[in-house]
Amino acid sequence: MGSCDWSVCLPIYFSGVMWTLIYDTIYAHQDKADDILVGVKSTALRFREQTKLWLSGFTVALLSGLVLTGVNAQQTLPYYGVVSMVALHLTHQIFTLDINKPEDCWNKFVSNRNLGLVLFLGIVIGNLWKTRDDILLEKQKKEE
Repeated sequence: MGSCDWSVCLPIYFSGVMWTLIYDTIYAHQDKADDILVGVKSTALRFREQTKLWLSGFTVALLSGLVLTGVNAQQTLPYYGVVSMVALHLTHQIFTLDINKPEDCWNKFVSNRNLGLVLFLGIVIGNLWKTRDDILLEKQKKEE
């Protein structure tokens, strides 16, 4: 559109930051011992056994940002369906996460790549749906 709608861009950017905190914290738990040895101050070391609580808070913030983005962008049902899938995925991920098993942390981290693809598709399909609705509405107006 040639411009940036801040009411859409800021909440989706915020959601991206929250999502990064989620998957990066999960990733950081797989190499906590190395972080201690080299002095890296990771979120895994900061959050320790409270990690799931922090991840839950980041997830609520991420989902709030995605919903606000959808409302401000006048998104459609496919978008909200995908946001619901994102919520279910992250809830399951946090609930089943074992921060003391590096392999589990790696698998959860990697699954976030697919989550981003699904969210992107939801945005695209939601916009196509909106365009279809606009075309149908315009056609209906012409027929009247």
